[in-house]
Amino acid sequence: MSTRLAHDPTACKASRHERVQHLITADEHSLAELQALIATLPICSTGRVFIEVPDAEWIGRIDAPARMTVTWLDRSRRSGTPGTGRTCVPGQALTRAVTGWADEMLCEEAARATRIHLLGGYLGTADIFDHLTGALGFDADGIGTPARFGLAAAR
Repeated sequence: MSTRLAHDPTACKASRHERVQHLITADEHSLAELQALIATLPICSTGRVFIEVPDAEWIGRIDAPARMTVTWLDRSRRSGTPGTGRTCVPGQALTRAVTGWADEMLCEEAARATRIHLLGGYLGTADIFDHLTGALGFDADGIGTPARFGLAAAR
């Protein structure tokens, strides 16, 4: 088997092995779904996992592949819309973090092969989906979202 296609520990350590980049989002309501998704990823996957939670008590261990960075976003420690003095509402921290990261990291043509899975609540997911498809030109059918949200065409 070619080292570009195999996903066993030996092949994944090879320098020429093709690694798939992922962008994954979640919130406190989708942690089980997140764990199930991460369990299906090859050990050589790269990318980012952003998880928004109400407060630090929700922060725990996520067993993501070693080349993936997990970022916890504690809403209780973040402000809401600048200049309003309001607290951060569900989905707001996730939207800010993911759109900022995507604007910086998904601008190259190679980044178009990124596999995107948006598992958070509707408001954050819809805002991120709109940004990725509108401002960055990603194909809506290439972004995984919960079917109940109706954001992408049926697959």
